Amino acid sequence: MADDVPSAPADGLIRCDACPVLCRIREGRTGACDRYANEGGRLVRTDPLVVVQKVLDEKGDMVPFLAAAESWDGALVSQAPTFLTGIGATTTYPDYKPAPFIVASQQDGIDMITVVSEGVFSYCGVKVKIDTDAYIGPEPAAVRVDGEQVGHVTTAEYGSQMLAIGGVRHLTGGSKKEGNVTCDTMMRLCNKEAVELTIDGGAEVVVQAGMPPVINGVQEERMRVGCGSATVGIFAPQWHGHVDEVIVVDDHITAVLSEHQAGKFIDMPPAGIRVRGRRSTPGRYFQVADHGAGWGGTDIRDPLDIIEKIDEKTAWPGLRLLMVSTTGQDSAWYVLDDALTPQPAEMPEDVRIVVERIGENCEPALCTVMFMAGAGGSLRAGVTVNPVRLTRSVRGRETRVTCGGAPVYVWPGGGITLMVDVNEMPDKAFGHVPTPALVAPIEFTLTRDDFEAIGGYADRVRPLDDALAAHGRVRSVLWRAAHPWPLDPPAHEPAG
Repeated sequence: MADDVPSAPADGLIRCDACPVLCRIREGRTGACDRYANEGGRLVRTDPLVVVQKVLDEKGDMVPFLAAAESWDGALVSQAPTFLTGIGATTTYPDYKPAPFIVASQQDGIDMITVVSEGVFSYCGVKVKIDTDAYIGPEPAAVRVDGEQVGHVTTAEYGSQMLAIGGVRHLTGGSKKEGNVTCDTMMRLCNKEAVELTIDGGAEVVVQAGMPPVINGVQEERMRVGCGSATVGIFAPQWHGHVDEVIVVDDHITAVLSEHQAGKFIDMPPAGIRVRGRRSTPGRYFQVADHGAGWGGTDIRDPLDIIEKIDEKTAWPGLRLLMVSTTGQDSAWYVLDDALTPQPAEMPEDVRIVVERIGENCEPALCTVMFMAGAGGSLRAGVTVNPVRLTRSVRGRETRVTCGGAPVYVWPGGGITLMVDVNEMPDKAFGHVPTPALVAPIEFTLTRDDFEAIGGYADRVRPLDDALAAHGRVRSVLWRAAHPWPLDPPAHEPAG
């Protein structure tokens, strides 16, 4: 536990000042957030302090993660390179407090300082990326949990549907229930739990970080290889000689191969099949159908429904037509009869191979949860008496910011606005306070010289080993070799 924690007065109640709620906690009980407890008349953090460790073999090489984890109980590994995270570290609230841990360690002969805290984030949200072409709802439809709006559908990106969840307006700008449901939803998403979301005018979606989405009860398997135009462009040479026309059905850009530039490139003659929708450029059509759970994210069940006209002056009996979606999960083969009507037929093996290749090139459907927050008053004031210097140091890349030891992206511009993939963080890294706000680990690492230059609390620095020994309850998680080692001295760049 950090220094200066309250102890119980004569009545046995402890007032916890880790957030503005100021719970009074009886012995053996926890506060409203379940993160602090009265243990023997002393306020303690209920979860252990988490460190990230490089586990090395006798040659100094990283031990493979799975091999080390099979029989490993999470205890500290003696002499292993160690980085202290903010998980279980307690908070800097209220603003005047220095961070609970300001520790010194050495890396390659350089004195490094890491300032560690659990940030109380009122200004935070979650961005959810859902890799699928299935329709989930119109932009910017409300996203709801238990009937309360917790976010909205935002702009779709290439092969992905996007949600914006949380934010200060949902946390504090609506009803008490809306704020509490929003906070709980964000915490569960960030802790990699499954959350069921309902979208106005759209679908019911189950989202879980690192897992496929479940949309209207169906688990998605693939994200699309590309839009219809991209699919035609990628596979046109492989269809050459085996088809007379290919129509790739897509709710954004449906493509017609013989009209498309890719078809012109391989000298395909016009086939005379015109699809519905608004023609953009040759072979590329918008709005061929409404959004839905059918082919290519449209509401189409029978692909022939998008054909507007077959030109008898151009088309011919025996014309071979392939219709396919952007994931390859829907496909149909037709041959035009003497009346130029498409008739279902058995798909040739050479064509089927290419359809299967579309599926092979689709990456698995996946949910990605990105925690996004602004590191404001208490966090910066916990590092230095002059917070703007920390902001400038982060912007100049003199200070490295991590969350639970995981690398973050710091947005350009004012303040310290960060974004981190929760799947890169240790499990159960997030908590909450009932104000409501989310609690997340954050670490600032910089050289001792830079720490002193920004006005850091030099008198609060203590060796890492001493801090861990004094705390007592410490749990180790293995460092991910794909991450930068947080204690590596950051490269200095001029501040913006």
